Amino acid sequence: MPEIGEFELTLHGHRVRYLRAGEGPVLALIHGITSSADTWKPAMAGLCRDHTVIAPDLLGHGASAKPRGDYSLGAYASGVRDLLAALGHDRVTVVGHSLGGGVGLQFAYQFPERTERLVLVSSGGLGREVSMLLRAAALPGAELVLPFLLPRWIGHVVGGVSWAGTRLGLRPQQDIGELVRGFLSLQDAEARAAFLHTLRAVIDPGGQRINGNDRLYLAESLPTLLVWGERDPIIPAAHGIAAHEAMPGSGLEIFHNGGHFPHLDDPVRFVELLRDFVARSAPADLDPESLRERIRAGAPLAA
Repeated sequence: MPEIGEFELTLHGHRVRYLRAGEGPVLALIHGITSSADTWKPAMAGLCRDHTVIAPDLLGHGASAKPRGDYSLGAYASGVRDLLAALGHDRVTVVGHSLGGGVGLQFAYQFPERTERLVLVSSGGLGREVSMLLRAAALPGAELVLPFLLPRWIGHVVGGVSWAGTRLGLRPQQDIGELVRGFLSLQDAEARAAFLHTLRAVIDPGGQRINGNDRLYLAESLPTLLVWGERDPIIPAAHGIAAHEAMPGSGLEIFHNGGHFPHLDDPVRFVELLRDFVARSAPADLDPESLRERIRAGAPLAA
């Protein structure tokens, strides 16, 4: 089995760390907020058997640089495009988790000619609801208290979520472990600043600010798969179900009893699902002109 390699390159003067493995059609794996490319390692071990798999640390995350700058979805999508271009990959299947799902949607919108397929895993950008934890972190002044509250806050969050999960019959251990790892990475001032800039670009105290539902009709000719955990405590599975209904021809896979990280809850199932999706779907052949025509035609009016 191919080994997963860790690499770095400099893009626009900033260090970008990424993982790479395998040969074949290209899969670009985009992680969520406070996470890193490492969250994809269990899936990469299976996907790299017949694919080139590339998973970057987005700017502001992991071992990539954390500059003062633009942390919008559009900027992240452009950064992924630039990394893939630097590595010599012009067309890819984009797989995005949580925040990375929003980045994937934006990538497909900005660069349709580079997008062969789209896989959205517990994706952001498809509805208002999001966990209270992230909404609280978006409150004004959070940057002043995070340095003092993080270690204690993490302990209370773990205990509180575990108690609530037990009461509701959930299995939150995987979600808790990833949340703890993510928030512990914010001990560094630069990481905290990047996190808050990223968070506030997509979330406010009322919930998610970005909603791509009004543009889902543009994905009609793009093979799309949505994957969600039935018991996702961060972004409800109802978002994925509604998006599936709004995207003709899309696929939907619900991991029963799964949480916010279905690719970690059951990586074997996730790998086989993704490999089957790629094998059964022809890559999209989109271009800016076809996108323009679709926009001019407009979405069908709601009944």
